[in-house]
Order: sequence, then structure tokens, then C-alpha cells
Amino acid sequence: MNRDSYIESLRSELLDLVEEHLSPVALRYGYSEVPLETNIKWRPLVLVLGNYSSGKSTLINDFLGMKIQATGQAPTDDSFTVITYGESEGDSGADTVQVVESRDGKFLLNDPEYPFETLKRYGQRFAAHFRLKKVNSPFLENLAIIDTPGMLDSITERDRGYDYQEVIGDLAQMADLVLVLFDPHKAGTVRETHTSLRDTLPAKTFEDRVLFVLNRIDECASLIDLLQVYGTLCWNLSQMTGRKDIPPIRLTYSPHAMSTPPGELGQDLDYLHYLDNQRMELKEAVLQAPRYRLDNLATFVETHGERLSHLLEALVSYRTRANQHRLKQIFIAILIGLIAGGATVAGLVGGGLLAAEPYLLGAIGGGVSIMVLAFWMSSVGRWLRKRFHREQLRQLDRLTPLRNQTRRDSWQSVRDLVYMTLKRTEGRIVLKKARAEYQAVHRIYLEGAKDIREALNELAALGPNEAPDWADGMGRAARREFPYSELSREA
Repeated sequence: MNRDSYIESLRSELLDLVEEHLSPVALRYGYSEVPLETNIKWRPLVLVLGNYSSGKSTLINDFLGMKIQATGQAPTDDSFTVITYGESEGDSGADTVQVVESRDGKFLLNDPEYPFETLKRYGQRFAAHFRLKKVNSPFLENLAIIDTPGMLDSITERDRGYDYQEVIGDLAQMADLVLVLFDPHKAGTVRETHTSLRDTLPAKTFEDRVLFVLNRIDECASLIDLLQVYGTLCWNLSQMTGRKDIPPIRLTYSPHAMSTPPGELGQDLDYLHYLDNQRMELKEAVLQAPRYRLDNLATFVETHGERLSHLLEALVSYRTRANQHRLKQIFIAILIGLIAGGATVAGLVGGGLLAAEPYLLGAIGGGVSIMVLAFWMSSVGRWLRKRFHREQLRQLDRLTPLRNQTRRDSWQSVRDLVYMTLKRTEGRIVLKKARAEYQAVHRIYLEGAKDIREALNELAALGPNEAPDWADGMGRAARREFPYSELSREA
């Protein structure tokens, strides 16, 4: 087994792990509307965002080696376009990069091959602005690109007909790499861009998956002009992201889109020749998306394993407290029943209303005790249980210890779901089942993720035709036995 085959094998096991152990829990408690593996089972994804006329389509065309997406100074395309690889039919045009197949949004949203089923909730208007292009470009053999409508200043959800920020948030969550493009004329001042960088992307993806790109730098009149634009963009990014440490900004342009051929540039634009390495580094970073995928899958398992185990931990905590409360109320009810029964018997005997017949006195005392117990459980006990339930919902944060920021972040992601689950079920959670689910999911989070990372570290040091010594066999038995493999067998 070579390195690539082993990576594919490990990827398959990760998907099986999610499908067998995380998805059932996620669906049962409303954590996800579709199986979790739906979003990760397809090929690596690169999401391209940016202001209108920032050169998104031009950059994509440059990657593909042919004009596939429409370009222009004004907004030219208001659709989300998934661009993936497709084989040319026959020999006609086999050497020419071109679109070999186009499909509409309804096809994309309903075909189980693609991971976009969750986007159905954005309705028909979104489906009408969602499409697929299959292109026979070698650049796409191991990845897919999603081109997006340009971000604008004054447009609203009503204007678009769907929630743009929610859509790009969902796509960013699926993507292995997100490119955010700017151009020299609008270096990050558009309102939708501000919202995306400040709120949407931080909530849906990780910082290391986002690359900032200053595109169309050939439109800067000189190196001084470029430095001024670069400084403006750095300032705007610090304001939008709330960060003082701005990550690297890639500088790029498209020689094919320039009005003047690169060899005929004037002296003021000669600096572009020194930035060609930036263009190649950006292209190489995009081509590395398949390598990011396995690491992102491990992060996916870690993130959702942590959040689901936190959700189950809170439900187990609630049910445990509810059972303790119920036992306490039963004990109190029994005690009050015994006191009431004893008092009744004592009153009858002391008042001379009944002879001291042990069996009769016992029956009367027991009957009173049972009546008091039944009354307590059906009225007072029910009222106390409802009050306990309301108090637990009001003090939801006490269900789980929040000892550090990681725990607090995890809790914030599932807190509302815990509240809705307890409110919907009125706290009727099967403790044994919830505890078993928690133990399995938490074990995956702690042990499975750790071994995944160890395997990735070993793979990073190997060449393309090498695999770890423990991966020489073709079956699972010949590979390292991860804890999650044992869980799969137990299931």
C-alpha cells in the first residue's frame, strides 16, 4: 500500500466513523438536519469569496487555463457556481479546456453524490442561483472550486431572495480552503465583506483555512501605489476582523486579463515581474487542498465529537439530577404517608373510635399512607417536578462545568440545542441510552482524534510512494488498530 492509497483508506475509515457513531446521535438530537458525513464525503473544496469586480472569475479562469467564468468590471454573475472536473466525451476538444457538462441547482441539491443537500432550506430563489459546471481542466482533477456572487454594499436578503451570509457560512464549513479576494479600488470597504469577515467566517470555519488575496495589482500605477493600497487593506482587515496580527496577504494578477502584455509594461509596472512567485505560491496553495482535506476531516471529527459529547453530557447531567430529585420526592412522600397513616391510627385508637385490632389498624394506616402517597405524587410531586424542570432550564449553564475557554466555546455551540431538546421532551431522556452514547462519542473525541493526529504526523514525513510500516497490509487488520475501529466492530 503506497502513501496515497493509505491516505484514501484512512479517509474512508474517518467517514465510516462519522457515519456509524456521530451521525446517528446528531440526527437523533437535532444537531444536524442531514447525516454529518454528507458535508465531507465529496472531493476537496475551494471557496472563492470577494467584492464584486475583485477578479474572482478572472482568477479562476487563470487557474483553469481557459475563460470558463464570465468576467467584467460590473457584477457579471449572481450565481454560486460549483466547478468540478469532467471528462471530455470522445476525441473532440479533448485537448481544449472547456465546459463538458452544466446542471442546474435542483440537480445539485438533490443528487446524493454532492454534499449540498443542506442548502435546500434556502428555497427556490437560491436554487435558481446555484449551478454546476464540469470542466476538463487538469487543475480540477483533485479538487472543486465554488465561485460566488460578488459582495455588495446596499443589497439585502430581500433583494437576493435568500440569506447570502448563511449560504456562504454553510459553504465555508464544507470548504477545505477559503480565498477572500480584494481589488485595489475597494480594499475591503464593502458592507457584506465586513459582515462575512467579522461574523460569518469566524463562526463557520477556522482561521488557517482562510487566505486573503489582493488581486488585480497590475492596476496599481506604480509600486508606491501598490504599497498604499496594501497598507489600506491591512488597516481595513484589522478593523473588520478585530485582529491586530493580520495574516499574510497574497498578491496576484492575471497576465491574460491585462490590456498591455507583460513584456511591454512601462517602467512603473516592472515590479510585477518580482511578484510572479506570489502568483505561483497562491496557485500551489490551492492545489494543496486535497492535502488539507484529511487534516480537515480529523478536525471535523474532533469538533463534532467534542460538541456532541458536550450535548450528551448536559442531557445526562439533567437526567441524573432529575432522577435524584424524583427519588427525593418519593422518599418525602413515603415519609409523609407513613406519618399520616400513623397519625390516623393513633387518632382512631386514642379517641376510642376503633378497637385495637392490629390487622384492621394496619390496613387503615396503610390505606391512608397509600392515599397520601398517591395524592402527593399526582399533584404536589408533579408540581415540584415541573418547578424543577423550569429551574434547570433557567440555570442551564450549571448542567456542565465550564472550566476553560474551550469548554465555553463548545457549550455555546450546543447550548440552545440542549435547551430545545429538554423543552421538547420535558426532560424525558432515557438515562442509560444517553450515557452509553456519551461514553462512545466522548471516547471517539479523546482517543480516536489523538490517533488520527499521530497518523497524520507520520504521513507528513513520508514521500508520495511511502506508507507507514504498519500500513503495509491492505486490510484493516494489518493497519494500526485505532480505538474508533474497535467501536465500529462493537457497533
